[in-house]
Amino acid sequence: MTSSLLPPRGRRKLDESIPPLLRPLIRAYVLGYASTVAPRILTLVLQHVTRRRKVKGASSVTKPHDSESFVVSLQRILCGGLDLQRFPTFCAALVGGSTLLEVLLGRALSRLWTGQLPTLTRNRLSRWLSTFIAAWLSLRLLQSKKSDGFSETIPSTSASSDSGKQETIRYAGRTLDLTLFAAIRALDVIVGEIWAQRRRRRTAAGQWTQIESLVSKLTDPTIFAASSALVMWAWFYSPSQLPKSYTKWISSAAAVDPRLIEALNRCRTGQLLYGEDTGQAPLLQSMCVEYKWPPEWGDPVKAIPFPCEVVHMGCGPSCEYHALSRFYRSFKWSMATYLPLNLLARKKNLKGVRAAFLSAARSSSFLAAFITLFYYGVCLARTRLGPHVIGKDQQSRQTIDGGLCVGSGCFLCGWSVLLEKAARRKELALFVTPRAMATLLPRRYPLDKQWRETFTFAISTAVVFTCVRENQGRVRGMLGKVLGSVLEA
Repeated sequence: MTSSLLPPRGRRKLDESIPPLLRPLIRAYVLGYASTVAPRILTLVLQHVTRRRKVKGASSVTKPHDSESFVVSLQRILCGGLDLQRFPTFCAALVGGSTLLEVLLGRALSRLWTGQLPTLTRNRLSRWLSTFIAAWLSLRLLQSKKSDGFSETIPSTSASSDSGKQETIRYAGRTLDLTLFAAIRALDVIVGEIWAQRRRRRTAAGQWTQIESLVSKLTDPTIFAASSALVMWAWFYSPSQLPKSYTKWISSAAAVDPRLIEALNRCRTGQLLYGEDTGQAPLLQSMCVEYKWPPEWGDPVKAIPFPCEVVHMGCGPSCEYHALSRFYRSFKWSMATYLPLNLLARKKNLKGVRAAFLSAARSSSFLAAFITLFYYGVCLARTRLGPHVIGKDQQSRQTIDGGLCVGSGCFLCGWSVLLEKAARRKELALFVTPRAMATLLPRRYPLDKQWRETFTFAISTAVVFTCVRENQGRVRGMLGKVLGSVLEA
């Protein structure tokens, strides 16, 4: 259990050589270290291989410093994961602290309330309190690491200081994504348990209705669709609210010309106004030159609105043909990602290869439909439906391109999750929701408010860990299985 790379017998022997109380701590550290280091090593290897191919293509001589640079970078990654203020230590402190403190708190509660508390209540309370304390301290460990992105140097405002002196102000928010992940998971556990109890009662009474069954089935797709709408809106209008890696991945999948995004952003802010010369014509006219369109299409004075063919970026005037083209291109792009991963995860026989192709095709269809629905939603608002509902006058066109068309795409895209299996919808919903919530909160906030985030993380983690120890199935998805195997004595 300490390492999933070992066969069952090897894992069992390794576990037996470690004291039971320390097993969760060591498993957590190994898992945290692997999850921190492995993706960076994979990226480094791929970059190194790509660089060597380019060098070999240009010259038969390979520069020796390339290999040295690779080794130095590898050493930096391996050693960086051992930093006390990094994720592996956080995992060990959280899991190890909760299991070790549980023993001490259990004994203390037994002495304080001998015979007054039922055993189940006492065990549950000791687990919850021990996890709360461990979660608080472990998150504070992560938050103590200084980061340039969460600090700012400004001129000193102190009256006694020199005029040229500067001071550094630190901000909180570095662990916000982790806190939101824990909070959403805790909320899922609580709401899921309440709904499950309601279902058991009503089923036993013969009162469970088709509407309630439909609500159960549509909850995860609805959550995913709503979360995706928030994420895509943020990506389009305020990408700084999303992690850089997430923004980069969405941009790569969307394959949209940044000038088009900028034009619609300026429509929203009022910099680009239809029927008025505000100096914005060169933005889209540069696209007109590149795609060999009439230059008038990029002039907001003459083109009210600019044609939907500009949104299609070279696919012709038909919105439906553009949608089909988007689906085809996005499906190919997705298969190039999903198929190798599925082949690696399956058995290397005919049945395994077939299952890998089907799984990759389903996931690729979902992602392709997501992208297609976003673009077609824009076209629906701009051309197919919007003008007939809102109007075709200049002000209506400004309203549509000022946010309504993008909002339409954001609303539609997430429903593509219905193409996925129910289990996969659940995972996707729980993955996207914390990122959606992060778009509604500031990425940086005053340091004196950080205790609120720490408290939220501690109480949420305590709920999830306590539930895993008592009812692992209630913590849905892979997280429940991973935590169950890590916390096992």
